[in-house]
Amino acid sequence: MGFFDFLTEEIAIDLGTANTLIIHNDKVVVDSPSIVARHRTTGKIIAVGKEAAMMQGKTHENIKTIRPLKDGVIADFDASEKMLTMFIKEIPALKKKMFTPALRMVICIPSGITEVEMRAVKESAERVNGKEVYLIHEPMAAAIGIGVDIMQPKGNMIVDIGGGTTEIAVIALGGIVCDKSVKIAGDVFTNDIVYYMRTQHNLYVGERTAEKIKIQIGAATEDLEVPPDEMNVQGRDLLTGKPKQVNISYREIAKALDKSILRIEDAVMETLSQTPPELAADIYNTGIYLAGGGSMLRGLDKRLSQKTDLPVYIAEDPLRAVVRGTGITLKTLNRYKGILIK
Repeated sequence: MGFFDFLTEEIAIDLGTANTLIIHNDKVVVDSPSIVARHRTTGKIIAVGKEAAMMQGKTHENIKTIRPLKDGVIADFDASEKMLTMFIKEIPALKKKMFTPALRMVICIPSGITEVEMRAVKESAERVNGKEVYLIHEPMAAAIGIGVDIMQPKGNMIVDIGGGTTEIAVIALGGIVCDKSVKIAGDVFTNDIVYYMRTQHNLYVGERTAEKIKIQIGAATEDLEVPPDEMNVQGRDLLTGKPKQVNISYREIAKALDKSILRIEDAVMETLSQTPPELAADIYNTGIYLAGGGSMLRGLDKRLSQKTDLPVYIAEDPLRAVVRGTGITLKTLNRYKGILIK
Protein backbone atom coordinates (compact mmCIF):
# COMPACT_ATOMS: atom_id res chain seq x y z
CA MET A 1 0.00 0.00 0.00
CA GLY A 2 2.80 2.41 1.05
CA PHE A 3 3.72 3.85 -2.34
CA PHE A 4 0.14 4.25 -3.48
CA ASP A 5 -0.84 6.04 -0.30
CA PHE A 6 -0.08 9.47 -1.66
CA LEU A 7 -1.89 8.67 -4.87
CA THR A 8 -5.03 7.80 -2.92
CA GLU A 9 -7.45 10.56 -2.04
CA GLU A 10 -10.04 10.18 0.69
CA ILE A 11 -13.58 11.45 0.28
CA ALA A 12 -16.75 11.12 2.31
CA ILE A 13 -20.04 11.16 0.43
CA ASP A 14 -23.59 11.68 1.56
CA LEU A 15 -25.47 10.48 -1.49
CA GLY A 16 -28.89 11.88 -0.72
CA THR A 17 -32.22 11.82 -2.48
CA ALA A 18 -32.36 15.61 -2.52
CA ASN A 19 -28.75 16.72 -2.04
CA THR A 20 -25.34 15.15 -2.47
CA LEU A 21 -22.51 16.36 -0.26
CA ILE A 22 -18.85 15.46 -0.49
CA ILE A 23 -16.14 16.13 2.07
CA HIS A 24 -12.47 16.16 1.10
CA ASN A 25 -9.71 17.20 3.50
CA ASP A 26 -12.26 18.11 6.21
CA LYS A 27 -14.00 20.60 3.93
CA VAL A 28 -17.39 20.29 2.30
CA VAL A 29 -16.34 20.66 -1.33
CA VAL A 30 -19.58 19.63 -3.01
CA ASP A 31 -23.06 20.53 -1.80
CA SER A 32 -25.47 20.20 -4.69
CA PRO A 33 -28.95 18.97 -5.49
CA SER A 34 -28.98 15.34 -6.70
CA ILE A 35 -30.35 16.14 -10.12
CA VAL A 36 -29.06 15.37 -13.59
CA ALA A 37 -30.23 16.94 -16.87
CA ARG A 38 -29.85 14.61 -19.82
CA HIS A 39 -30.31 15.21 -23.53
CA ARG A 40 -33.00 12.81 -24.74
CA THR A 41 -31.65 12.00 -28.18
CA THR A 42 -27.89 11.91 -27.63
CA GLY A 43 -28.11 10.68 -24.04
CA LYS A 44 -25.42 13.17 -23.03
CA ILE A 45 -25.49 14.73 -19.59
CA ILE A 46 -26.02 18.47 -20.00
CA ALA A 47 -25.89 19.60 -16.39
CA VAL A 48 -25.76 18.28 -12.84
CA GLY A 49 -26.48 19.76 -9.44
CA LYS A 50 -27.56 23.37 -9.08
CA GLU A 51 -27.56 23.97 -12.82
CA ALA A 52 -29.82 20.98 -13.46
CA ALA A 53 -32.05 21.98 -10.56
CA MET A 54 -32.75 25.32 -12.23
CA MET A 55 -34.04 23.44 -15.28
CA GLN A 56 -36.43 21.29 -13.27
CA GLY A 57 -39.97 21.62 -14.59
CA LYS A 58 -38.88 24.01 -17.34
CA THR A 59 -37.59 21.60 -19.97
CA HIS A 60 -38.66 20.95 -23.56
CA GLU A 61 -39.02 17.44 -24.92
CA ASN A 62 -35.33 17.02 -25.73
CA ILE A 63 -34.11 17.62 -22.19
CA LYS A 64 -35.07 15.47 -19.26
CA THR A 65 -34.24 16.18 -15.64
CA ILE A 66 -33.66 13.04 -13.62
CA ARG A 67 -33.35 12.53 -9.91
CA PRO A 68 -31.23 9.37 -9.85
CA LEU A 69 -32.13 8.56 -6.24
CA LYS A 70 -35.58 7.80 -5.00
CA ASP A 71 -36.47 7.06 -1.36
CA GLY A 72 -32.81 7.14 -0.46
CA VAL A 73 -31.76 4.42 -2.89
CA ILE A 74 -30.43 4.45 -6.42
CA ALA A 75 -33.27 4.32 -8.92
CA ASP A 76 -31.31 5.18 -12.07
CA PHE A 77 -27.93 3.48 -11.93
CA ASP A 78 -26.46 5.11 -15.02
CA ALA A 79 -27.50 8.64 -14.09
CA SER A 80 -26.30 8.30 -10.50
CA GLU A 81 -22.91 7.11 -11.65
CA LYS A 82 -22.55 9.98 -14.12
CA MET A 83 -23.66 12.42 -11.44
CA LEU A 84 -21.08 11.10 -8.96
CA THR A 85 -18.36 11.29 -11.61
CA MET A 86 -19.17 14.92 -12.37
CA PHE A 87 -19.32 15.85 -8.69
CA ILE A 88 -15.98 14.20 -7.97
CA LYS A 89 -14.45 16.02 -10.94
CA GLU A 90 -15.66 19.26 -9.39
CA ILE A 91 -13.53 18.82 -6.27
CA PRO A 92 -10.94 21.61 -6.50
CA ALA A 93 -8.01 19.62 -5.09
CA LEU A 94 -8.60 16.73 -7.51
CA LYS A 95 -8.89 19.04 -10.52
CA LYS A 96 -5.19 19.87 -10.35
CA LYS A 97 -4.15 16.22 -10.53
CA MET A 98 -2.99 14.93 -13.90
CA PHE A 99 -4.81 11.62 -13.61
CA THR A 100 -7.77 10.68 -11.48
CA PRO A 101 -6.43 9.38 -8.17
CA ALA A 102 -7.66 6.18 -6.59
CA LEU A 103 -10.31 7.04 -4.02
CA ARG A 104 -10.89 5.70 -0.56
CA MET A 105 -14.46 6.54 0.28
CA VAL A 106 -17.10 6.26 2.91
CA ILE A 107 -20.67 6.59 1.67
CA CYS A 108 -23.75 6.65 3.83
CA ILE A 109 -26.82 4.59 3.08
CA PRO A 110 -30.33 4.40 4.62
CA SER A 111 -30.69 1.81 7.36
CA GLY A 112 -33.68 0.13 5.74
CA ILE A 113 -31.78 -0.67 2.56
CA THR A 114 -31.67 -4.11 0.90
CA GLU A 115 -28.57 -6.04 -0.14
CA VAL A 116 -29.21 -5.31 -3.80
CA GLU A 117 -29.58 -1.59 -3.25
CA MET A 118 -26.44 -1.63 -1.14
CA ARG A 119 -24.53 -3.31 -3.94
CA ALA A 120 -25.78 -0.67 -6.39
CA VAL A 121 -24.25 2.07 -4.25
CA LYS A 122 -21.01 0.12 -3.95
CA GLU A 123 -20.77 -0.57 -7.65
CA SER A 124 -21.48 3.07 -8.48
CA ALA A 125 -18.61 4.04 -6.21
CA GLU A 126 -16.25 1.47 -7.67
CA ARG A 127 -17.03 2.72 -11.16
CA VAL A 128 -15.94 6.23 -10.28
CA ASN A 129 -12.54 4.91 -9.24
CA GLY A 130 -13.29 3.97 -5.64
CA LYS A 131 -10.63 1.45 -4.66
CA GLU A 132 -11.70 1.08 -1.05
CA VAL A 133 -15.38 1.67 -0.48
CA TYR A 134 -16.95 1.64 2.96
CA LEU A 135 -20.61 2.14 3.72
CA ILE A 136 -22.12 3.54 6.88
CA HIS A 137 -25.74 3.67 8.00
CA GLU A 138 -27.18 7.15 7.89
CA PRO A 139 -28.39 7.42 11.51
CA MET A 140 -24.90 6.39 12.66
CA ALA A 141 -23.27 9.05 10.53
CA ALA A 142 -25.81 11.61 11.75
CA ALA A 143 -25.07 10.73 15.37
CA ILE A 144 -21.33 11.10 14.86
CA GLY A 145 -21.90 14.37 13.00
CA ILE A 146 -24.04 15.74 15.80
CA GLY A 147 -21.19 14.96 18.18
CA VAL A 148 -22.64 12.02 20.10
CA ASP A 149 -20.04 9.55 21.34
CA ILE A 150 -21.64 6.48 19.85
CA MET A 151 -19.16 3.99 21.32
CA GLN A 152 -20.40 4.60 24.87
CA PRO A 153 -22.77 2.10 26.50
CA LYS A 154 -25.41 4.83 26.44
CA GLY A 155 -28.57 5.02 24.38
CA ASN A 156 -29.10 7.90 21.98
CA MET A 157 -32.03 8.44 19.67
CA ILE A 158 -31.51 9.96 16.26
CA VAL A 159 -34.24 11.08 13.87
CA ASP A 160 -32.83 11.97 10.48
CA ILE A 161 -35.41 13.47 8.12
CA GLY A 162 -33.89 13.58 4.66
CA GLY A 163 -35.40 14.01 1.22
CA GLY A 164 -36.49 10.45 0.53
CA THR A 165 -36.52 8.70 3.89
CA THR A 166 -36.83 9.44 7.57
CA GLU A 167 -34.38 7.35 9.53
CA ILE A 168 -35.11 6.74 13.19
CA ALA A 169 -32.59 4.82 15.24
CA VAL A 170 -31.56 4.11 18.79
CA ILE A 171 -27.79 3.79 18.97
CA ALA A 172 -25.55 2.36 21.68
CA LEU A 173 -22.11 0.75 21.81
CA GLY A 174 -21.39 1.69 18.22
CA GLY A 175 -24.38 -0.14 16.82
CA ILE A 176 -28.01 0.35 15.93
CA VAL A 177 -30.22 -1.31 18.55
CA CYS A 178 -33.57 -0.64 16.94
CA ASP A 179 -34.42 1.36 13.90
CA LYS A 180 -37.19 2.29 11.56
CA SER A 181 -36.93 3.74 8.09
CA VAL A 182 -40.06 5.36 6.70
CA LYS A 183 -40.45 6.78 3.22
CA ILE A 184 -42.07 9.96 4.46
CA ALA A 185 -39.66 12.87 4.26
CA GLY A 186 -38.90 16.10 2.41
CA ASP A 187 -40.14 14.88 -0.98
CA VAL A 188 -43.47 13.81 0.46
CA PHE A 189 -43.81 17.18 2.23
CA THR A 190 -43.26 18.90 -1.11
CA ASN A 191 -45.90 16.75 -2.80
CA ASP A 192 -48.31 17.44 0.06
CA ILE A 193 -47.94 21.15 -0.64
CA VAL A 194 -48.52 20.66 -4.40
CA TYR A 195 -51.66 18.68 -3.61
CA TYR A 196 -52.91 21.20 -1.07
CA MET A 197 -52.45 24.15 -3.44
CA ARG A 198 -54.31 22.24 -6.12
CA THR A 199 -57.26 21.20 -4.00
CA GLN A 200 -57.63 24.28 -1.79
CA HIS A 201 -56.64 27.07 -4.15
CA ASN A 202 -57.15 25.55 -7.60
CA LEU A 203 -53.57 26.55 -8.22
CA TYR A 204 -51.20 24.20 -9.97
CA VAL A 205 -47.63 24.75 -8.76
CA GLY A 206 -44.46 22.91 -9.77
CA GLU A 207 -42.21 20.94 -7.50
CA ARG A 208 -39.62 23.71 -7.30
CA THR A 209 -42.22 26.26 -6.19
CA ALA A 210 -43.63 23.84 -3.62
CA GLU A 211 -40.13 23.30 -2.28
CA LYS A 212 -39.67 27.06 -2.02
CA ILE A 213 -42.92 27.34 -0.08
CA LYS A 214 -41.79 24.56 2.25
CA ILE A 215 -38.49 26.30 2.98
CA GLN A 216 -39.88 29.82 3.30
CA ILE A 217 -43.03 29.28 5.33
CA GLY A 218 -43.22 25.53 6.02
CA ALA A 219 -44.35 24.63 9.53
CA ALA A 220 -45.28 21.57 11.52
CA THR A 221 -47.72 23.26 13.91
CA GLU A 222 -50.13 26.14 13.65
CA ASP A 223 -48.97 27.82 16.84
CA LEU A 224 -45.47 29.13 16.21
CA GLU A 225 -43.81 31.65 18.49
CA VAL A 226 -42.13 33.48 15.60
CA PRO A 227 -44.39 33.01 12.58
CA PRO A 228 -42.86 33.64 9.14
CA ASP A 229 -44.39 36.29 6.87
CA GLU A 230 -47.04 35.32 4.38
CA MET A 231 -45.82 34.40 0.95
CA ASN A 232 -47.02 35.08 -2.56
CA VAL A 233 -47.16 31.95 -4.68
CA GLN A 234 -47.48 31.97 -8.45
CA GLY A 235 -48.72 29.12 -10.59
CA ARG A 236 -51.40 28.17 -13.08
CA ASP A 237 -55.07 28.58 -12.28
CA LEU A 238 -56.76 25.24 -12.89
CA LEU A 239 -60.14 26.82 -13.65
CA THR A 240 -59.18 29.53 -16.12
CA GLY A 241 -55.79 28.20 -17.24
CA LYS A 242 -54.28 31.64 -16.58
CA PRO A 243 -51.19 32.22 -14.44
CA LYS A 244 -52.23 33.57 -11.06
CA GLN A 245 -50.88 34.42 -7.64
CA VAL A 246 -52.26 33.60 -4.20
CA ASN A 247 -51.19 34.59 -0.73
CA ILE A 248 -50.34 31.70 1.60
CA SER A 249 -49.71 31.67 5.33
CA TYR A 250 -47.70 29.12 7.30
CA ARG A 251 -50.91 27.88 8.95
CA GLU A 252 -52.07 26.46 5.65
CA ILE A 253 -48.81 24.64 5.11
CA ALA A 254 -49.02 23.20 8.62
CA LYS A 255 -52.45 21.84 7.66
CA ALA A 256 -51.09 20.46 4.39
CA LEU A 257 -48.24 18.62 6.10
CA ASP A 258 -50.17 17.43 9.13
CA LYS A 259 -50.87 13.87 7.97
CA SER A 260 -47.29 13.20 6.91
CA ILE A 261 -45.89 14.56 10.15
CA LEU A 262 -48.31 12.37 12.06
CA ARG A 263 -46.80 9.36 10.35
CA ILE A 264 -43.30 10.44 11.34
CA GLU A 265 -44.52 10.90 14.91
CA ASP A 266 -45.99 7.40 14.86
CA ALA A 267 -42.74 5.94 13.60
CA VAL A 268 -40.84 7.66 16.40
CA MET A 269 -43.33 6.36 18.96
CA GLU A 270 -43.03 2.85 17.57
CA THR A 271 -39.24 2.93 17.74
CA LEU A 272 -39.44 4.16 21.34
CA SER A 273 -41.79 1.32 22.18
CA GLN A 274 -39.25 -1.23 20.88
CA THR A 275 -36.35 0.25 22.82
CA PRO A 276 -34.90 -1.95 25.61
CA PRO A 277 -35.70 -0.48 29.05
CA GLU A 278 -32.11 0.38 29.99
CA LEU A 279 -31.71 2.40 26.81
CA ALA A 280 -35.13 3.98 27.25
CA ALA A 281 -33.86 5.23 30.61
CA ASP A 282 -30.87 6.82 28.88
CA ILE A 283 -33.06 8.43 26.24
CA TYR A 284 -35.26 9.91 28.95
CA ASN A 285 -32.17 11.84 30.02
CA THR A 286 -30.55 12.56 26.66
CA GLY A 287 -33.64 13.22 24.55
CA ILE A 288 -33.98 12.98 20.78
CA TYR A 289 -31.59 14.44 18.22
CA LEU A 290 -32.94 15.71 14.91
CA ALA A 291 -30.83 15.87 11.76
CA GLY A 292 -31.42 16.24 8.03
CA GLY A 293 -33.11 19.03 6.11
CA GLY A 294 -36.59 18.04 7.30
CA SER A 295 -35.64 18.87 10.88
CA MET A 296 -35.58 22.54 9.88
CA LEU A 297 -39.35 22.55 9.49
CA ARG A 298 -40.55 25.22 11.91
CA GLY A 299 -42.09 23.84 15.09
CA LEU A 300 -41.30 20.21 14.33
CA ASP A 301 -39.01 19.92 17.33
CA LYS A 302 -41.72 21.31 19.58
CA ARG A 303 -44.33 19.01 18.12
CA LEU A 304 -42.19 15.89 18.55
CA SER A 305 -41.34 17.01 22.06
CA GLN A 306 -45.02 17.31 22.98
CA LYS A 307 -45.78 13.92 21.48
CA THR A 308 -42.92 12.04 23.19
CA ASP A 309 -42.51 14.13 26.38
CA LEU A 310 -38.78 14.18 25.67
CA PRO A 311 -36.42 17.05 25.00
CA VAL A 312 -35.74 17.37 21.24
CA TYR A 313 -32.54 18.94 19.93
CA ILE A 314 -31.81 20.01 16.37
CA ALA A 315 -28.27 19.48 15.09
CA GLU A 316 -26.45 22.76 14.52
CA ASP A 317 -26.11 22.38 10.74
CA PRO A 318 -28.73 19.68 10.14
CA LEU A 319 -28.23 19.47 6.38
CA ARG A 320 -24.58 18.62 6.85
CA ALA A 321 -24.69 16.53 10.01
CA VAL A 322 -24.65 13.26 8.09
CA VAL A 323 -21.78 14.15 5.79
CA ARG A 324 -19.80 15.58 8.73
CA GLY A 325 -20.20 12.29 10.57
CA THR A 326 -19.20 10.38 7.46
CA GLY A 327 -16.11 12.59 7.20
CA ILE A 328 -15.17 11.92 10.81
CA THR A 329 -15.31 8.15 10.30
CA LEU A 330 -13.08 8.58 7.27
CA LYS A 331 -10.43 10.44 9.30
CA THR A 332 -10.41 7.87 12.08
CA LEU A 333 -11.08 4.76 10.03
CA ASN A 334 -9.49 2.44 12.56
CA ARG A 335 -11.66 3.57 15.43
CA TYR A 336 -14.83 3.14 13.41
CA LYS A 337 -13.85 0.02 11.44
CA GLY A 338 -16.42 -1.96 13.40
CA ILE A 339 -19.42 0.10 12.33
CA LEU A 340 -18.51 0.48 8.66
CA ILE A 341 -19.81 -2.03 6.13
CA LYS A 342 -17.05 -3.19 3.85
